Amino acid sequence: MAAQAAAKAAPKKVQVWNWEARTKNGEIRKGEMEGSDAEAVSNRLKSLGLNPVKVRKKSVLDANITVPGLGGVSGKDVLVFTRQFATMIDAGLPLVQCLDILGSQEPNAAFKKVIFAIKSKVESGSTFADALKEHPKIFDDLYVNLCAAGEVGGILDNILNRLATYREKSEKLKRKVKGAMTYPIIVILVAIGVTALLLLKVTPVFAKMFQDFGSKLPAPTQLVVDMSEWLQTYILHLLGGITAVVVAATAFYRNPKGRRISDKVFLKLPLFGPVIRKVAVARFTRTLGTMISSGVPILDALDVTAKTAGNKTVEDGIYYVRSKISEGKTIAGPLAETKVFPPMVVQMIGVGEATGAMDTMLNKIADFYDDEVDTAVAGLTSMIEPLLMVFLGGVVGGFLIAMYLPIFSIAGAIK
Repeated sequence: MAAQAAAKAAPKKVQVWNWEARTKNGEIRKGEMEGSDAEAVSNRLKSLGLNPVKVRKKSVLDANITVPGLGGVSGKDVLVFTRQFATMIDAGLPLVQCLDILGSQEPNAAFKKVIFAIKSKVESGSTFADALKEHPKIFDDLYVNLCAAGEVGGILDNILNRLATYREKSEKLKRKVKGAMTYPIIVILVAIGVTALLLLKVTPVFAKMFQDFGSKLPAPTQLVVDMSEWLQTYILHLLGGITAVVVAATAFYRNPKGRRISDKVFLKLPLFGPVIRKVAVARFTRTLGTMISSGVPILDALDVTAKTAGNKTVEDGIYYVRSKISEGKTIAGPLAETKVFPPMVVQMIGVGEATGAMDTMLNKIADFYDDEVDTAVAGLTSMIEPLLMVFLGGVVGGFLIAMYLPIFSIAGAIK
C-alpha cells in the first residue's frame, strides 16, 4: 500500500535537457538544464530572457566521459570549493569576486571552466543557485536548493559551511562502506585467481604424471583433474556466461522495476542488510536535518531527500511520507507506516516535531547512526575476515591434498 501510494505521489521525473537559445542581442548560447519536460525548460529559458531555439533530452552520447584525475570533478574538489567560498563570503567579499578568485586558483582545469561559467551567469543577472543548476553532474539538487535558500535568507555563508560539513560527513560515511566492501572483494578475487591458476597451469602437470603411473586416482584427485579438464575445454564459454550474467544483472538493476526489487532484497540480506539500512537512515536524517535547518520547506526538503536516498525502497517510503504531510498529517505517523525506518528513529523524529526542534533531532539521529555504521562495519569486517581466510586456505589446502594423495599412495605401496 505504502509503495503504491508513494509511486502515485512521486512528482514527475526530472531529466537533463540540452538547450540552445538566442539572447536579445542575437547571440547563440548553449547549455544543460534540469526539467520535467521540454516545455518547462523553454519556460525557464524565457524567464531568464532567452529565446529558445532548440531543446532536446540529453542522451548517453552527449555525456562527457571523464577519468578521475584527468578532467573529472571529484567530491573533494567541490568540498574544498565550498569551504573556501564560505570563508570568502563570510569575510564580506562580493559573490562575483569570490568566484573569480576561486576560478583563478583552481588546479582542476574542468572545474575551473565550470566556476568561470557560473561567474559569467551571475554577472549576467542570474542567481547563484540558478547558475549552479546548469551543472547538475557537479552540483546536485541538495546543493542547489540549499544555496537558493541561503540567497533568499541572506545567509549564504552559513549555508555553504553547512554544506561543507554535510559533504565531509557524507564522504566519510561513503569511505567506511567502501572500505568494508573492498577487503572481501579483493580476497574473493584472489581466491578465484589462485583457483583458476591451479586448475589451468598446475593440475595438468600432475595429471600427466598420474597418467604415467597408470593407477586409479583417489576420488578427490579425480574430481580436481576433471574440473581442470572441464575448465580448459569450456573456459571461453564460462567467461561468456559470466559476462552475460553481469550485463543482464546490470540491465535489470537499471530498470526501475528491477531496481525496486533489488533494493528491497538488499535491505533483507542477512549480513549486509542491517548495514545498508543504517547507512540509508544516516543519509536520510543528515540530508533532511541539513535542509530543514537551512530554511528549506519540509515538502521540498523531502523531495530532494528522496532523490538522494540511494535506495528505491527508502525513496518510495519518503515520497509516501511527503504525500501524507501534504494532506496535513505529521511526519512520524507516515514514517512508521512505511516500515522502512526503525521505531527509535520514528519516535525521536516525533519528539523533535512536537518540540519544534526537528532539525536538531535529525542531526542527533544522523550522528548516532554514523557511529552505528562504524560499529556494524567493524563487526562485519571482523566476521568476514576469518571466513574468507578459511575459504582461501581451504581452496589451496584442498588442492594440495588432492594432488599429493596419489603420491602418498604410491610411496606407501613401494614401501
